[in-house]
Amino acid sequence: MGRRAIGTLLLLATLSVFGVVVIQLLWLQQASRYHKDQLALNREQAERLEKQFNDRVVIALTDVTEQILSITKDPTDLYDAVKQERPNYFAVTINDTLHPYLLEALLRKEFSRRNILEDFEYGIYDCFTDSVVYGNYVSLDTLSADTVPHSKLQKLDKDGHYFGVYFPKRSSTLWEEEQASGWTWIFPAVVTLIVFSFFAYSVWVIMRQKKLSEMKNDFIGNMTHELKTPISTIALSSEVISDPAIINEPDRLQAYARIIRSENERLRTQVERVLQLATLEKGDLELAAERIDMHALVHEVADHFLLPLQERRVELDLDLEATNAEVIGDKVHLMNALTNLVDNALKYGPEGATIRIGSKVQDGKLLIAVQDQGIGIRREDLKHIFERFYRVHTGNVHDVKGFGLGLHYVQQIAKAHGGHVHVDSELGRGSTFTLTLPLKP
Repeated sequence: MGRRAIGTLLLLATLSVFGVVVIQLLWLQQASRYHKDQLALNREQAERLEKQFNDRVVIALTDVTEQILSITKDPTDLYDAVKQERPNYFAVTINDTLHPYLLEALLRKEFSRRNILEDFEYGIYDCFTDSVVYGNYVSLDTLSADTVPHSKLQKLDKDGHYFGVYFPKRSSTLWEEEQASGWTWIFPAVVTLIVFSFFAYSVWVIMRQKKLSEMKNDFIGNMTHELKTPISTIALSSEVISDPAIINEPDRLQAYARIIRSENERLRTQVERVLQLATLEKGDLELAAERIDMHALVHEVADHFLLPLQERRVELDLDLEATNAEVIGDKVHLMNALTNLVDNALKYGPEGATIRIGSKVQDGKLLIAVQDQGIGIRREDLKHIFERFYRVHTGNVHDVKGFGLGLHYVQQIAKAHGGHVHVDSELGRGSTFTLTLPLKP
């Protein structure tokens, strides 16, 4: 997918998500306005109905109080005896204790007459014992109900005798409307969040695929160049040595033979790197488990780079301080990993520089550091350099070529041996790659 196609796709997707969000906001705004109006209307209606119910209860309890005074022949006029102490809880002041069955009968009668068709619970408070001495739950489904704990009929801050009436099944609808209002907002918000998350994930996938595609194309271009150059050199050298007259020039023949051998080794190395990547990707990597002296392995790698170091007048400084350098692993792969690190230090460093290889033991692990004086790595590139195919753009510095596989290979080999690789770098001042491996027990 081309850059223009990706840009167009992202633009259309962004406009679509923006449109969805705008429509959701407009819909929510209208829904909120309608809901507020409806809620205000419902609240007003609910408050009116609740006030009517409370007024009927107060009138019924007032009639019950007058009947009690009439039965007990108490001449006292209990003015304003009925009080609504809290929602759905009413208390009635009386002069003396009264029989609960009498109270229940009067309550049933007056509630029925006032069309108060609600289950209720009543309790009688005795000021002498300072407690609610009797409580009963009255259900409209049965003529009588078993006595239940009167947990809702707590003592009130009142002097003298009183009885309380509580309507346990009656609840306000205002809270339920507030809950419904919350769901009105939550559902669209969740849907919008899901759409936005899917869009963000899609953009991330597209950009990642675009990046992988660019890295793949870069890899193919570099691989073509790296393979084409030695093949062309070998072909030209072969044509030269195929001339019968070259037999009379043995020095020239040996020179071209060395060129063919060198280019063939270069070609073999590049192919080997590609095969190593294929092995890592398939998960078929099989490591030998042998005792390895990493100091001896470092010396072998140093000997391998003698000629390239001389050609670029680069000095290799070995500072192997570790008292114990034995690990268990695969010698071939560990040697390839060190070779890749030294090769990078040589390629990205200037002529006449110094490459330092040091070792030390820390927390039961062996640390081997390859330090160069090269161009360094930008901070934004550090988190990507171990990804396969990734290559830091260096412009025309040394015209460095490669596949972007070396550091990825080093990381995978370090992990396979139970270790890891770390890099410290400063742009323009060089880099230090530290290979950490567990020591042999």
